[in-house]
Amino acid sequence: MVEDRKLAVLRAIVQDYVATHEPVGSKALVERHQLGVSPATVRNDMAALEDEGLIAQPHTSAGRIPTDKGYRFFVDRLTTLKAMSAAEKRAISGFLEGAHDLDDVVQRSVRLLAQLTQQVAIVQYPTLAKSTIRHIEMVALTTSRVLVVLILSTGRVEQRIVEVPVELTDELLGDLRIKMNGAASGERISDAAAALGALPEKVAADDAATYSVIVAALVEAMSDHRSDERVVVGGTANLARFGDNFDQSIKPMLEALEEHVVLLKLLGHATSSSHVTVRIGQEGPIDQLSSTSVVATGYGASEDALSVLGVVGPTRMDYPGSMAAVRAVASYMSTILDES
Repeated sequence: MVEDRKLAVLRAIVQDYVATHEPVGSKALVERHQLGVSPATVRNDMAALEDEGLIAQPHTSAGRIPTDKGYRFFVDRLTTLKAMSAAEKRAISGFLEGAHDLDDVVQRSVRLLAQLTQQVAIVQYPTLAKSTIRHIEMVALTTSRVLVVLILSTGRVEQRIVEVPVELTDELLGDLRIKMNGAASGERISDAAAALGALPEKVAADDAATYSVIVAALVEAMSDHRSDERVVVGGTANLARFGDNFDQSIKPMLEALEEHVVLLKLLGHATSSSHVTVRIGQEGPIDQLSSTSVVATGYGASEDALSVLGVVGPTRMDYPGSMAAVRAVASYMSTILDES
């Protein structure tokens, strides 16, 4: 019972400090929370929590604030995430479902996540290497030029214009379309590239050169990994609301926002779209950002995560709310990618 009460006191300190940005005293805890004990008992519990390194006193006669260890203890013992209201769910769904293409989905998601959490939001574009081929389309532009369209499971579309060495008939174009899709549709990028690469050897000698140039264009489109390190950032203006206690971290934070590789390192590598990761303070990989926390998860059209999204802010953040928002936006993005 004593341990349960101490956890309740710690939870109350975290909630009040996040809300007020001020050290929390025992009298305030008793007044704001139904702890069922006297201020003296709360002070004893606070002393025990301080001995365990879960809270600290910034200066003499001040209240207490959570430490990184205290935040970690609090997050690890969250039994449920803050539930999104029906209105919030409808707003998220309506906002994201109005997107026209992958770029629009990503841009809308990062703006929405920043707005929901009041933190800096980061969304990585779907990783090409984990994508599957949804469809290959070919459109004749002239008798010797064809537009090849590669559509991936992420909603990403790659287009290449290819000059073919023979006259492009409707029969040949139809045959190309059928065989290319038969070899690649539903396959991961690496497997699709291998299957397409074998096609020129399986067709008539007169058509082999045409197959070869189109396969080469498709494989080149599949091997374009530039988007794997492409991220979109939103909510940078939220840095201004963090106050004096976060001033020392704003400069390195702004510098990090300009380096996509650094941001991806900060988010970490998510292998699942169902697990939310929280890294607090010095648990993160970048020493200069030791006063920040990161809440991140994977998203994708299946259980395997295609990419990562999350929020970055001061350790003094609303962890339950941020975790719920990150999970909700990732879930809606995954659904949209699966249906697109």
